[in-house]
Amino acid sequence: MPNRSTGAPPLSPPHSLAWKMGLATACRLVLNTARRFAYPFAPVLSRGLRVPLTAITSLIAVNQATSIIGMFFGPVADLLGYRLMMLAGLGMLAAGMFAGGFLPFYGVILVSFFLAGLGKSVFDPAIQAYVSERVPYSRRGLAIGFLEFSWAGSTLVGIPLLGLLIDRLGWRSPFFTLGGLGLLGIVALRILVPDDGKETGTRNVSMGFWRTWQRLGKERTALGAIGFSFFVSVANDNLFVVYGAWLEEAFGLSIVALGLWTSAIGMAELSGESLTAVLADRFGLKRSVILGLSLCSMSYLLLPVLGQGLAPAFGSLFLIFLTFEFAIVSFLSLCTELLPGSRATMMSGFLAAAGFGRIVGALIGGPVWLAGGILATGLVSGTISGLALVSLVWGLKGWRRR
Repeated sequence: MPNRSTGAPPLSPPHSLAWKMGLATACRLVLNTARRFAYPFAPVLSRGLRVPLTAITSLIAVNQATSIIGMFFGPVADLLGYRLMMLAGLGMLAAGMFAGGFLPFYGVILVSFFLAGLGKSVFDPAIQAYVSERVPYSRRGLAIGFLEFSWAGSTLVGIPLLGLLIDRLGWRSPFFTLGGLGLLGIVALRILVPDDGKETGTRNVSMGFWRTWQRLGKERTALGAIGFSFFVSVANDNLFVVYGAWLEEAFGLSIVALGLWTSAIGMAELSGESLTAVLADRFGLKRSVILGLSLCSMSYLLLPVLGQGLAPAFGSLFLIFLTFEFAIVSFLSLCTELLPGSRATMMSGFLAAAGFGRIVGALIGGPVWLAGGILATGLVSGTISGLALVSLVWGLKGWRRR
């Protein structure tokens, strides 16, 4: 088992880790697709369940809120082992999706999305910590960037495939498909990924849990990372929840055209993740985050100016999501080294802050846009991104890799 007190990665053949990362990325693709497919197919789910569209948006909110709950599983992963929590996350996904498929009632679907979201919130910190223990810091951007391909892949591959399933087999088919893939992932992980856990009593786990969070609360770097995660997520969702309404109102785009733009966002995310994998280690993770966030902040502020025409508006949005993804994935890579002995705890705290930030951004996005249009949206997102940059610089001041 790796030494968690030092964060030193164990010696393992590169090809062995490569296929494990490939398996983990495939599992994350399933989890991310389950997390995101309610967005484009909300009207279909609404008709299938015979509930108002607002009831489906409530499902989405519950799904997002699980990021906050997931923070409590990070210390458990550090104490009991990362593979165990990866299996638990996939188990939650499979249970939730099968329940929704077999029992197509609104209350059950609500629980289904809750379990799917919680499964992702449990799985993500565990796999990020698992890989980070086994990959040298000099290659961390490549490794985390590779894992994050699954986020863009859910938009570019997962959701379109679910659309075909819904068209041919009905609205319940994604639940059975995702549940089956979750079970397949459990079997594959159990067979192909060795156990990294250790035996410990419930009392020791409980005591270790609180000590870990107390330590995190005293670390300036950890607090700066959490602040960065919160502010950058508020800024992004402040725009994300209204960009469709803005494009429709300003340029008269159809639903089909808006759907095509969603694919373009997926391409922007993939481009940002690819840049992280290729450039971040060479340029330096800290400098990559600062550069990406600075460009993203400027893109927000320039959006009202460049958004006067359709082509410049698309270009501005593409640049925003590309630089945002580059900054986020680069910082995820950096974040894995801030607390080497408690990697999963640090990552779950980061993701919980991001989830809370997305909830806040979604709540303020509509009122901000209604009050001042895209000018207000761009200014607010740009300003809040500036706060994320301040939090980042404050947290990393004087930080040196241990």
